[in-house]
Amino acid sequence: MTSRTSTPSADNLRDTIKDAGALLAGRRVFDFARGWDGSHPLDVPVFVVSHSVPAGWPRPDVPFTFVTTGVADAVAAASAAAGDKVVAVAGANVAQQCLNLGLLDEVHVDLVPVLLGTGIRFFDPLEHAPVMLDDPSVVEGRRVTHLRYRVSAAVVDE
Repeated sequence: MTSRTSTPSADNLRDTIKDAGALLAGRRVFDFARGWDGSHPLDVPVFVVSHSVPAGWPRPDVPFTFVTTGVADAVAAASAAAGDKVVAVAGANVAQQCLNLGLLDEVHVDLVPVLLGTGIRFFDPLEHAPVMLDDPSVVEGRRVTHLRYRVSAAVVDE
């Protein structure tokens, strides 16, 4: 995979790829990406949370696993596959479910100056709002700001 980007963004992407041990994605993301043609760019095992396994899957020699028993089971399977590395989460709905279950340690936001106007909100609905995030680490790229927030263990008084 070839990306043309600024040096700070390239370094950020390299770190993401190096740290990833597995990917957790929702079925909507999987379908939108057309299953990444069977080869995700992170080149790690992919766990897809879905109510059903799509036609034509699973495929031999493709590291994609469909988990139909819920996001907690998918996180457990992805964590086992990742070992000491990070389980990356792709997709708003799956990220929300992980956050609601207390299974998300960090939130990465790539802020790009484009207003799409539609889609799934990443942080709505949250069952246990407000969720506190620690101070961000910030990487400024060209036409993108990469933000990383640790999910805080602090409890917010309501």
